[in-house]
Amino acid sequence: MSISDIIALISGIALFLFGMSLMGDGLKKLSGGKLEPILYKSSGTKIKGILLGTGVTAVIQSSSATAVMTVGFVNSGMMKVRQAVNVIIGAILGTSITGWVICLSYINGAGLVGQIASTATLTGIVAVTGMLIRMIGKKQVTKHIGNIFMGFAVLMFGLSYMSGSVSGLGEEKWFTSAITSLSNPFFGILIGLLFTAILQSASAAVGILQALSVTGAIAFAESVPLLMGICIGASVPVILSAIGAGTEGKRAAAIYPVASVFGVFVCAVAYYTVDAFVDIPFDNMVMNPFTTALVNTVLRLAIVILLFPLTGVIEKVVTAMIKGKKDESDVKPEILLEDRFIAHPALAIEQTEIYIKQMADLAQQGISDALLLFDNFNEEGFSKIKRMEDNVDNYEDSLGTYMMKLTGREMSTAQSEKISLFLHTLSDFERISDHSLNLAESARELFEKNIHFSESADNELRVLFKAVSAVLDLTVESFTNVDMVAASRVEPLEELIDDLCDNMKHNHIDRLQRGECTLNQGFVFNDIVTNCERVSDHCSNIALDIIELAGNELHPHEYTHNLMKQDSEAFREVYDEYSRVFKI
Repeated sequence: MSISDIIALISGIALFLFGMSLMGDGLKKLSGGKLEPILYKSSGTKIKGILLGTGVTAVIQSSSATAVMTVGFVNSGMMKVRQAVNVIIGAILGTSITGWVICLSYINGAGLVGQIASTATLTGIVAVTGMLIRMIGKKQVTKHIGNIFMGFAVLMFGLSYMSGSVSGLGEEKWFTSAITSLSNPFFGILIGLLFTAILQSASAAVGILQALSVTGAIAFAESVPLLMGICIGASVPVILSAIGAGTEGKRAAAIYPVASVFGVFVCAVAYYTVDAFVDIPFDNMVMNPFTTALVNTVLRLAIVILLFPLTGVIEKVVTAMIKGKKDESDVKPEILLEDRFIAHPALAIEQTEIYIKQMADLAQQGISDALLLFDNFNEEGFSKIKRMEDNVDNYEDSLGTYMMKLTGREMSTAQSEKISLFLHTLSDFERISDHSLNLAESARELFEKNIHFSESADNELRVLFKAVSAVLDLTVESFTNVDMVAASRVEPLEELIDDLCDNMKHNHIDRLQRGECTLNQGFVFNDIVTNCERVSDHCSNIALDIIELAGNELHPHEYTHNLMKQDSEAFREVYDEYSRVFKI
């Protein structure tokens, strides 16, 4: 094998890996980012999890990528370990599809039909088609389709380069001697494992084995241990992905090596036990790209069938292997925003949505608890509100930083609009939480200074508190469900709260002038009213952002203008409805 052949082999491997990556990325983007979220949304049962793991892996051309995403799901709390077991077992089978795709590169034959279907012709047709689609198409979807074609063409060209560079190895004594030594199961499995660990791709390792099989020097007995080692070696990238993950994430990462090692061990014991007593007729069968793909698929299918009834056992094994803290269940989970998902905007947005809804609920709970302190102040309740406010601040910092990383990624229009909504509402929910602490401090001041309001002032505050609670309930409901109807009712109620606050301030001035209230009472009263008014203002901001997202036909400024018009029938109807409920 000359220097030029070695360079050609390395170049072919590089082109193959690049083509496979380009094709896989194109397929993922063509799906509109819908494949990945399906994994954790629809993997509830064993059958669904395995089928989804197989299907998604077949599309993205990598079992490691599927497993790494699954580790991210578990680590962030979006998926349970038992669900991850099913998905990863499916991924073990799904990656064998790539071998059959690669077989298209080895189609040859005589005659006109054979020439048309030959590797060179097929590669050329696919490459030209992909180039034309990319040049002519203006939409992103069209460009993704072009990338799929171009990636497949580069992949096939790389395989052709590899096959050409190793075609003479079948006549080299050192090569045939080395291949013969691979029939030793331990040595063959180890070489396959190390080779896959270096390439970080089982599909690439199988593709290179298919290229080597063209030499005619690899028999069935040598290919089996190599394919077994490749199956185990695919777990190395998954293990590395667990660095920095939490306990659950590490358990999820351990599923792939545990499942693949156990499956390969049982299959190896069964195969070599039979081989020791029975002369297997196809042991010496010379392999080619098609039979290599077939053996790889059969091996992985056997492993999946073997593991199917043992998913619960695998969960228990990884749980026992990786111990968690005894009090871990009593500790509030951290905000685990997975950087692994930045490359998959659909996943990152789904995860962001989960946490920002938690943030909204926390802000709402803070206001609710703060208002209760005016009736029964206690330091424990005040401390709880302070902790919630700190947690909301933590949400804002973490989510804001995470979403800024996402803004540079390619996203669909709907995804961009959703991120825009989250970025806008993030600060509003944080400010609402700030006002909960302000209200709690006012309640503490009233308690410590033994300040009591007059009966009329107290009644007005109770009405205001109910109105603020109502507008906050509407806002969180509309945000959580992207509910246009609920969001459209926020603005009239916010306007009523503004009017209530204005009337309450005037009434309090009258009470001061009549001597019914003191200046000390007035300062605290004014702070309470102002904070409540600010809460409703932030609710209005959030509702308008929701309307902009859910109803693109309405521009938010135009909507606001229509609401504020005195002759707006819809606005007056809702305003009058609330004015009858919240009356001072």
